[in-house]
Amino acid sequence: KLVWKSNEDGYLVGSRGSVGSSFVATMCSITEVNPLPPHYVCPSCRYSNFDVDTDAYPCGIDLPAMKCPVCGEELDRTGYDIPFEVFLGFNGDKVPDIDLNFSGVYQAKAHNYVKTLFGEGNVFKAGTIGTLAEKTAYGYVKKYLSESGRHATNLEIDRLVKGCTGVKRTTGQHPGGMVIVPQEYSVYQFSPVQHPADDKDSDIITTHFDFGSLHDILVKLDILGHDDPTMLNMLERLTGIPAKSLPLNDPDVMDLFRSPKSLGLTSEQLMGCPTGTLGIPEFGTRFVRQMLVDTKPSTMGELIRISGLSHGTDVWLNNAQDMVRNGVATLRECFCTRDDIMNYLIHMGVAPKMAFNTMESVRKGRKLTPEMQAAMEEVHVPQHYIDSCNKIGYMFPKAHAAAYVTMGLRVAWYKVHRPIEYYTAFFTVRADEFDASIMLEEPEQLLQRMRAIDKMEKNEVTARDERIYTLLELVYEMRARGLDFLPVDLYKSSHNEFLIEDGKIRPPFNRLPGVGDAAAEALAVARREGPPFLSVEDLQRRSKVSSAVIEVLRASGALKGLPETSQVSLLGDL
Repeated sequence: KLVWKSNEDGYLVGSRGSVGSSFVATMCSITEVNPLPPHYVCPSCRYSNFDVDTDAYPCGIDLPAMKCPVCGEELDRTGYDIPFEVFLGFNGDKVPDIDLNFSGVYQAKAHNYVKTLFGEGNVFKAGTIGTLAEKTAYGYVKKYLSESGRHATNLEIDRLVKGCTGVKRTTGQHPGGMVIVPQEYSVYQFSPVQHPADDKDSDIITTHFDFGSLHDILVKLDILGHDDPTMLNMLERLTGIPAKSLPLNDPDVMDLFRSPKSLGLTSEQLMGCPTGTLGIPEFGTRFVRQMLVDTKPSTMGELIRISGLSHGTDVWLNNAQDMVRNGVATLRECFCTRDDIMNYLIHMGVAPKMAFNTMESVRKGRKLTPEMQAAMEEVHVPQHYIDSCNKIGYMFPKAHAAAYVTMGLRVAWYKVHRPIEYYTAFFTVRADEFDASIMLEEPEQLLQRMRAIDKMEKNEVTARDERIYTLLELVYEMRARGLDFLPVDLYKSSHNEFLIEDGKIRPPFNRLPGVGDAAAEALAVARREGPPFLSVEDLQRRSKVSSAVIEVLRASGALKGLPETSQVSLLGDL
């Protein structure tokens, strides 16, 4: 019902974790991921065909097109071949988490709707416990020694720091976790409740215990905020094209993952960028773009594998990457998601329960037990697979990867076929670091800024520098595709959204440096609720923005032609 409500209100919901492993969840429209083996199904008469070559087509989206033999309709192609046990355990003995990505602007509504469905007294925010980090503990110890006038050896300081590290410091709330208490129970049978950080003025009530302590007893819904549904909602509004109607196997979109040709550009025009995936969710970072260069994917199945690799720990670097580069295994033959291990071992002849236990052990970074390794050796699993399992720290679920790739391919479709709408939505939703005073510069100046970051020492590059670099790349790409910006305008700019105007994109007030959301909204309200501004003085009086904001507007050219004062000289030129 949560997902249906969000969809009715215009926001798609992306599934996380292993909920896409459940065919019941698929049929209930909780997730778009279909865990059945690759197959065809007719959208008209419901004819289905599972008699396909799954070795050649392990992902249903990649099956060749086919007409329905009954009614002649184009058959839908689906099925990701995901084992159900990942969701509910081998014997149905695992309490499932249902994790969903709602639009960030819709998240609060979703949380309130959970309370409507289950009742106020049955829904609580999942509590978290903030503990003392080692560096903070070190500061506490040094301050304590200084204030008490004591001296301690380095060994004693280390002992005190270790004693403090991990001690409860404060409490908080999970960003999206909602704990559901069945109607026949009271929450006090499981946990005390409290306000986060003991703030009695807060209207939020959380479980006192961290949800990790309740994980195997109560169900938690993870209703998280995410940018992808927000961006797709905006793209639907700008283009009038529903995201769910878009094909996931468009040839031009698939080409993006190997070259920027579909954008009408060459790699040289993009400063050597070998793909067209800048700004595509999950595939736009430099790390993942290098993975695309190494693997050269051409199908959705391969993109799902890459998504699994990029979200895992010690799965790609020093592991699968070396196997691919050295020709030991192809991308399709590597363990990329946790499900790959179970499916492969069952296929090789390992007992299903042992295959499941092996998957669970490896995906949590617990390596192989002697029994697991013996079971693999018994059916002649190659040594490089055994070595690979023993290197892994964490593995991503295939259902989560499939959901992410689905969202990414939809965004990529708009980027290829509706470019101005794509860039407008991207800069509105995903570009908090967009600085109109920088991004509106000439392409050569943008290049100089990127080169300056490239020349910085690796340990000097901050996370903010990385985000700005990504935006500079995307603005440079947009310009190379023949699109451009308009300047910020006092009467035409939105307070918080980029707008399409005369084939160009106009930035909002809040993308000027130093103009926050509150000041931007105040400018828009003053403009909307009164006549045209008589002067800069009138603008500041009606909007109540600071002099610093006025100076930023002046520097951007937004106040051009507006007199400084409303006073009129009675003497004229006499």
